[in-house]
Amino acid sequence: MIIFGTKGYLYQLAILTLVCGQCGNPSAHTLKKHVTKFTLFFVPLFPFSTKYRTQCTFCGAEQRVSKEQADQLLAQAAGQSAGPGGGPAYGPGHGQPEQRNPYQR
Repeated sequence: MIIFGTKGYLYQLAILTLVCGQCGNPSAHTLKKHVTKFTLFFVPLFPFSTKYRTQCTFCGAEQRVSKEQADQLLAQAAGQSAGPGGGPAYGPGHGQPEQRNPYQR
């Protein structure tokens, strides 16, 4: 007896600020990747389906996007999170106070 089937994996790739095509509000959108893998004896072997979607956090509407569009959105998300010089946008020296250990003297 051979046991085979499929299993789905959902990955959240980024959170972006976009204008929703459904409700028209500028809000946060999550970029998600859904991968379906073939399994044999409950061991995932290889992916046979990959789909990308964005979901509006305001109204909940989902929109399917292509892999190329998802790559562009990921590059845009990397540009939004980078501060001057390509470093992190927040931290010491960028308007955020340095966190100190209250137990250290």
